[in-house]
Amino acid sequence: MSKAVQTAVVGVTGYAGAELTRLLVRHPRLKGVRPVFAGRVDEQDQVRGGIPLGEIHPQLIDSHETGSLRVQSFSWELLEDLGVETVFLATPHELSREAAPEARKRGFRVIDLSGAWRLEEAANRAVYGFADEGSTTALHAQAEAVYGMPELHRAEIRGAGLVANPGCYATSVILALKPLLAAGLVDLNHGIVCDSKSGVSGAGKAPTAKTHFMYAADNLSAYGVFTHRHTGEVLEQLGIDAETLTFAPHLLPIPRGILSSIYVRFAEKQTNASIEKCFKDFYQGSPMVRLFGNALPQIQYSVRTCYADIGFNLAKDGHRAVIVSCLDNLLKGAAGQAVQNLNVMHGWGEAEGLE
Repeated sequence: MSKAVQTAVVGVTGYAGAELTRLLVRHPRLKGVRPVFAGRVDEQDQVRGGIPLGEIHPQLIDSHETGSLRVQSFSWELLEDLGVETVFLATPHELSREAAPEARKRGFRVIDLSGAWRLEEAANRAVYGFADEGSTTALHAQAEAVYGMPELHRAEIRGAGLVANPGCYATSVILALKPLLAAGLVDLNHGIVCDSKSGVSGAGKAPTAKTHFMYAADNLSAYGVFTHRHTGEVLEQLGIDAETLTFAPHLLPIPRGILSSIYVRFAEKQTNASIEKCFKDFYQGSPMVRLFGNALPQIQYSVRTCYADIGFNLAKDGHRAVIVSCLDNLLKGAAGQAVQNLNVMHGWGEAEGLE
């Protein structure tokens, strides 16, 4: 077994930060080298040091003494003094825009869970309204960033200094469509419709009127149609234009989980066997994707796991299909995929610490 890597989690207070902590403290490659937990980059002047993780996330209190681990006040010098090699940024987009370039300048490898560096095209980044758009620093960091979906970019992630962890909706849609598009099976002239539904934790920990219990409970609502910030990731990673894709996100009255129903038409008549083979060939050697063939997965199968589940139903005419993709938005859609990227970056088994 290779030498353990000292990691750090910056911004541990959110939902994804809690899941990231849980995975890292149990990771077999990190035994004896507990992660460094630091407050957010913008909180260095606040009294954050010394807070036990159990006070922030009581669910982390366990027999591994995870809950007693303490959050330290952030400083770059702290990370340097403790020999940190890989930094996870579980921070808002704007903070990651500042922190990632600084971390790279100091020699840290970075896995950023925000949307700060996911998008290559300025037109797609416009939805975020980044204040530093077009600056030399931002352009340099963007050029270095690798989209952190191992199933698509495994080779690039291995040597990456900055990995941009994908969005949760985007992960569910891209994984479901990439094999079919790569094989040239989809008739793009008929367009692609993605009907995606997510649990409330996908909106983050900060409460809002629309994530309030009285709004979300016993309700199902569409939002961000044609404007959702994950749309650009889908377009770029699938190599399609905006007119081809109709993406409609919905808020489910459940804590976590995503289900995407994706409607496609094939250029030539297909069979269940041909579609199943397309997926199996593409995801051979991808341990975190589970294929259900012509059965349909459900949120309850993948929730609280690090897997993406994909299945399909093909119409009798052989031209129309519904692809169903499910995952946990906090795991394969965030923290689990981040640890999967850690594994790839350091040459470990891709599924280590995730199954």
